[in-house]
Amino acid sequence: MVACPCSIGHRLRVLKNTNGAIFATIYALFLLDNTLLTVVVPIIPDYLFSLTAAVANDSSLSELASLSPLQRRYDDELESSSGPLGTLLASKAFVQLLFTPLLGYVTSTVSYNVPLLVGSCNLFVAALLFAYGNSFGVLILARALHGSSSAAIAVSGMSILAATVPPDSRARVMPVAFGGIALGVLIGYPLGGACYQLLGKTAPFLFIAFFVAITIAMQLVLLDEELQRSRLKSEASLAECLILLRDKRTLILGSSICVSTSSMSVLESCVPIWLLTHFDPTPTRWQLGAIFIPDSVGYFLGSHFAGLLKVTAWRLATAAMVVAGLSCCFLPLATSLHQLTLPHFGLGLGVGVLDASLVPLLANLVERKGSAQYGPIYAFQQTSVAVAYAFGPLLAGQGVRLVGFPWVIRTVGFMNLVLCPLLAELEHEQDEMQSLSRDDHAASYSSLETIEE
Repeated sequence: MVACPCSIGHRLRVLKNTNGAIFATIYALFLLDNTLLTVVVPIIPDYLFSLTAAVANDSSLSELASLSPLQRRYDDELESSSGPLGTLLASKAFVQLLFTPLLGYVTSTVSYNVPLLVGSCNLFVAALLFAYGNSFGVLILARALHGSSSAAIAVSGMSILAATVPPDSRARVMPVAFGGIALGVLIGYPLGGACYQLLGKTAPFLFIAFFVAITIAMQLVLLDEELQRSRLKSEASLAECLILLRDKRTLILGSSICVSTSSMSVLESCVPIWLLTHFDPTPTRWQLGAIFIPDSVGYFLGSHFAGLLKVTAWRLATAAMVVAGLSCCFLPLATSLHQLTLPHFGLGLGVGVLDASLVPLLANLVERKGSAQYGPIYAFQQTSVAVAYAFGPLLAGQGVRLVGFPWVIRTVGFMNLVLCPLLAELEHEQDEMQSLSRDDHAASYSSLETIEE
């Protein structure tokens, strides 16, 4: 039986018209973006020190399978390397911080597909630079390019979800998209540690670049027409955007996301060095990646299932910040890798629940102002994340030198505990979201029934 020659084209057109294609592409990009974000954490500390050792004409150190000899001979150098490591990790966030407001404007005037595609291409190039870069300058460039891609993917992706998910479904559907973020974080740490020890530095980055190329093809084939229909129908004035960003609830949401995210950014830049200099026996390369698995699992569970709980968003977020803060305070008490499991899990769970609870409320704030411009509000949300990842590693790296890692992470925990009472200001936001779902303008959204079914 001969297949109809137009069957493939017809199937592609049908797939373009389903919101499942949009959701799958955004999910995959979130996953890959965060895999690249975290895969460098167990690799870079050792690789940076290996570069330093090679410059010091002691290149034989770079061939060691474990960092134990480095720890025994170079405790001071490892402790001081928190500075360069923090600079490298923070460079991505500083670039993301610069690009995010620009992306908020671009998505308010242009369709979402253009920045999404450009961001995906930048992510592909950044992965290749990480794979083949052999100097601190190239790694900084790769991390900075990753920052620009993260800004484009995050702002465009969240705006698309907000525009296609009805208000009464956001609390269930949007956290599922965070599953891509959580899964990327979950995969990145152990993937980086295991591949670095078994296959070398290049392997995990080439793996990521391959799948990014697939998502670029998916956008070109499947999403161009559908995303063009997601183009904003009205333009918000600068004054309207400023009014929204000055809203007390918007500021509370952004501050909460920033402080909770700072907990993760400080851990990523400081925990590997702290383990290498203070734990005996010293962790191997794969253990440096595996140590972050509990918080990745916690984030995955928190972001996936928070929307299923019959609890108002502000109560969930308050509880999440308390859990994250207490986890930060108890983490320095650990004296072995096993004892780190519970505080790491608690921290990841708290941050995951907080994101799943608060990020859908941002779209509700936009609609409460009578607007459908989601780009600026999610640019603000991503700016909060970028501030955490930009200043967290830098300040933590300097703080470790002054007061040590235990007091640095405890300070971050105290900040979470102090800020969480402010979330009570969001008490009435849930009722307003339910009211919005019954408004006539909700009919203008393209529901994700194909996903929910």
